[in-house]
Amino acid sequence: MTILDRLTGLASPSVALRRATQLSENGKLTEAFPLFATAARAGIGHAEYQVARCYLEGSGVPPSRAEGTRWLRRAADHGSADAQALLAALYVTGMATAEADKDSESERLFVEDTTSEPDFASALDLATKAAEAGSATGQALLGYILTSGPEPMRDADAAYRWYERSAAAGCAEGSLGFALSLARRGLSADRARIADQVRRAADADLPTAIYLLAILTEHGLGVAGDLAGAARLYQSAAEKGLPAAQFRLGLALIDGSLGDQDPMAGEAWIRRAALAGNLEAANLLGDRNVKSRPPDFSEAAIWYRRAAEGGHQAAARALASLYLTGNGVARDEQEGTHWLRTAASNGNRAAQVDLANLVLQGVGEPDDITGVAGWFETAALSGDLIAAFNLGLCFAKGVGVDQDETRAAQWLRRAAEGVAEAQYMYARILRDGRGVAADAQQARAWFAEAAEGGLLDAQVALAEMLLNGSGGKRSPEAAVQLFQRAAAEGHAGAMFALGALQSSGEGLPADHVAAQKWFAAAAELGHGQAQLMLGRYLSKGLAGERNPAASRLWLERAAAQGFQEAADELSEFPG
Repeated sequence: MTILDRLTGLASPSVALRRATQLSENGKLTEAFPLFATAARAGIGHAEYQVARCYLEGSGVPPSRAEGTRWLRRAADHGSADAQALLAALYVTGMATAEADKDSESERLFVEDTTSEPDFASALDLATKAAEAGSATGQALLGYILTSGPEPMRDADAAYRWYERSAAAGCAEGSLGFALSLARRGLSADRARIADQVRRAADADLPTAIYLLAILTEHGLGVAGDLAGAARLYQSAAEKGLPAAQFRLGLALIDGSLGDQDPMAGEAWIRRAALAGNLEAANLLGDRNVKSRPPDFSEAAIWYRRAAEGGHQAAARALASLYLTGNGVARDEQEGTHWLRTAASNGNRAAQVDLANLVLQGVGEPDDITGVAGWFETAALSGDLIAAFNLGLCFAKGVGVDQDETRAAQWLRRAAEGVAEAQYMYARILRDGRGVAADAQQARAWFAEAAEGGLLDAQVALAEMLLNGSGGKRSPEAAVQLFQRAAAEGHAGAMFALGALQSSGEGLPADHVAAQKWFAAAAELGHGQAQLMLGRYLSKGLAGERNPAASRLWLERAAAQGFQEAADELSEFPG
């Protein structure tokens, strides 16, 4: 600082302010700051504002948001509209709080700059004062608060008027806000005005405005359509660090929708967008890694987690799937259920259904059960037959609702229009008369539908009805064919049935050797009755092979499943 400047500092505060302003305009910020401080300590609002700016920007003094906020508050209290607008902006972004302003100067010296929740109430008061004092920046900020603040504060009409005044005063932020307000009205007649205001904001180098102008240019809204021009605008906004522009530019380079195709550059831009916090970009990277050949599930999990932690529902569901299947991450049912629950609680319909399905399988926490039926019902009422089937199961089992066989039958009947499992279950309900009047003929028809759909249990149930003539004409030959088809697919019940038929000679020639083979095949698959019959065959040598040790083993297995006959026969074995 020169001798003149030191003497100026000893003169009147207003003289110090004038000299500080001159020095600042000439880029001599270090020399200007002490003079600004002299005027500020005398209570001159403009000087207080300048000191605040110096602290906030680190101009001529080490940066300190806390000190900058303190001086802004003093300037705002002394009527500086510029200070009121800037302080309001800090409150809106959470970079300052009214509570922190009350700390003593000594306390602020040792406080690190942090970000808190937005303080819209304090911001509203300050922005209103600045706007009414004629600050174009304050007017734009007030428009933003009235548009995007808490619901009780919102007033679209008032926001429109403040944005309009700010734009008329030449404020770029006001032009951008005014354009968005016009767009919300949804009038095609406003397109040209919207484009004009967006262009003014873009000319002031606002990245968001450049991005919006790119969208208008791409689609020819209020401006001439120009794909190459749109690409240049997206590139400009992307290079200024706007994640949404980086994402759109990346997509365009991958699919060539705006000109030249360059997938590698496109993915690089999408990665930049994802790392900058664009959730759609992170989710897309997860999808691309899952669909790559070969899939890279580990990389996908990284991007899905980034998106999911930011609140992206589809990414949370995808991440849950990776944990539940163990793809790319260690299989973790609890973690998978957590992410499904996160997506479901935020309204993701598919995740709700997935979580409900897990609950039906006995997975999840007690609190999950309460929403299960409601989630299924919402989807079922929209025509989702799988959801209708699952809702039927909820009523049948009493999961999340009181058990109600009548309502279970109603939902299963609806789902039976297209879901083989529902056809099978509804047929069982009709056969047994649970929740509806028993109707063997209809049960047989629905078993036939499900069997045609390839459901093995339905094939076996239909075969049993054909064999005993329930619900229609008796047809042992057709029954045998169905049993054989199901047995060939590994159905233990069908194998047991074929063994029983060959053992009795009903529908098939009596053949104890063949019967024992079928009983053995079913017994190996855990069929209790087949284990009992195999034990008997081996005990008595009915197929020509007598094996007491093996017989005992199979009878013990059948007894363990609750077959009393097996236990009785075991008691006859010698100690």
